[in-house]
Amino acid sequence: MITPAFDLSQDPEYLTIIIRVPYTRTSEFDLYVDGTDFKFYAKPYFLRLTLPGRIVEDGRERAKFDIDDGLFTLRVPKETAGEHFDGLQMLTGLLAPKGSRCAKPLVEEVNTGGSGGLGDEEDDEEEDEFEWQVEQEVYKETSEEELRSMQMYGFGNKRSGVFARLQEELSDVIDVRNPEQTSAGERRRARLEAEASAFSADHYLADLFEDDEIKGLLKFVPWWEKLGPSAEQQGEAAVAFTDEEKEQLRKFNNRSYLLDKAARHQAWLSLLDILLAYCYEVRSTEGEHTVESSWTIRKLSGTLSWLETYGSLQEVLASFGRRVLCYPLYRHFGMVSAAIGDATKILQSGKVCVLKCLLDVHKVFRANEPAYILNDLYVTDYCIWIQRVKSKKMAALTETLRKASLRKEDLDLELEELEAAAQMVAEDEEEAGAGESGPVSSRDTSSSSSSADESGASEAEEGGCADFSEEGGGGGGETGRHNPLQPPHGSSGPPSLQEPSSSLVSAARTEDAPPASGGCRQLIQELGERVAEELKISQDSRRAAEGGGSPPHGATGTLLEPSPRRNPLLIVTTQEDVQLSNT
Repeated sequence: MITPAFDLSQDPEYLTIIIRVPYTRTSEFDLYVDGTDFKFYAKPYFLRLTLPGRIVEDGRERAKFDIDDGLFTLRVPKETAGEHFDGLQMLTGLLAPKGSRCAKPLVEEVNTGGSGGLGDEEDDEEEDEFEWQVEQEVYKETSEEELRSMQMYGFGNKRSGVFARLQEELSDVIDVRNPEQTSAGERRRARLEAEASAFSADHYLADLFEDDEIKGLLKFVPWWEKLGPSAEQQGEAAVAFTDEEKEQLRKFNNRSYLLDKAARHQAWLSLLDILLAYCYEVRSTEGEHTVESSWTIRKLSGTLSWLETYGSLQEVLASFGRRVLCYPLYRHFGMVSAAIGDATKILQSGKVCVLKCLLDVHKVFRANEPAYILNDLYVTDYCIWIQRVKSKKMAALTETLRKASLRKEDLDLELEELEAAAQMVAEDEEEAGAGESGPVSSRDTSSSSSSADESGASEAEEGGCADFSEEGGGGGGETGRHNPLQPPHGSSGPPSLQEPSSSLVSAARTEDAPPASGGCRQLIQELGERVAEELKISQDSRRAAEGGGSPPHGATGTLLEPSPRRNPLLIVTTQEDVQLSNT
């Protein structure tokens, strides 16, 4: 028999069942409706459903068959009008035969103190009020044989010996070298060491200070954020499965899971760990899966990569936070917080939303050759198990996750010290940059001032050179009126040596001043040397005249000696000329 594709929907009064049965005869349909049981047969198709609510066959039912599309549509009235049937999208659970919706333990504890019914109610009440913050016991060493016999992993820690037959795919799927002989404690210690070794301070600080791209990822709105606050009550109206997802749900085999209290606790925590990794992957790729999606989900989940078994919700959050800051492309604590918020929203939206996420993970792993093993170990079982869990348990986990908090110091990576040191280095660099810019500006200002001073001095020297050249050329000015070749009127003695001395001082001061242009500086130097030489010759000549000796060789006439004859070219009116003109 072939199980046909089917879909269910509802309104306040009717349940609608659509079954796809192509290539069948319209005269060969058999229907059976009885309370929660529904059976359909049309050779070669057979469908048996266990419904979450009761339906009746009272003459109001309607059926039609579309030959072109091969769709058989049946509308059956509900026994109680207005009743809402939960879980109509849990196709795998609907296919379960009646009486197998939950697995009974092989060994039951009989309550001798009261009736069996009362004991069952107390057990149910205790199970509904499950305490997520369980007490932790001190680790006790056990013998090596006992440890080897307890190496279990997979969903509910019910699998072993799987990787013994898959040695070639082992390194491509998980990080544990020898999972069959490695205890849970050894796996955890190895995981922590690997994370500490993989943590890169440079990568973390780069993403911390250069976070423009990460800010864009944090603003991304995934599909579960678009669900309304009443997604759990709306059921299939809030979350819709694609045809591919429905087909995958029909392919799952019905299984019953016998889990004790500790195993159920670990199953919920591992589910949260997988959801956190999935939320990060969706946000980091903005909802578009890539070839690295399978690696990202596996690497960020300690459950999938290290076969980790967690004991508390805080351990799950700390492990996920550490792995986000050690392995993926975007290593930012903001991505950790965003993923935790996304997982809270998914759990709050109900098990239909969780199932859709698990189906997406299942699809990603199916497309990756070695990762299909993780589907067999975890994801497939979660897709079947989540359809049968109670909503109260999921609500309890959601509330606990909402109240939980994860801080940077909980990750044991010394993030706060690292950030403080980086901030100090950044501030020192800023101060050093400001200090360097200050002296450079001062130097530039000093250079500008020096250049201005030099320019001013050069202009002054050039002006002085021009004046000095005019003195030497005898053209006007003060020196023209007091020509060294003609003594002033009324002067009988030799010219005073004060003027040459002041010229020397000026020349000396000019040499001490900032350098001027090359030509003017050379001219000043030559004139200074000439003045000094002429002064020395004039002094020697004066001594010779006073002592009656001859002047030294080469001192035939000097610039500073008074001329014995009137200069015919001197056009200056003197007192003698005035007397002669009057007579």
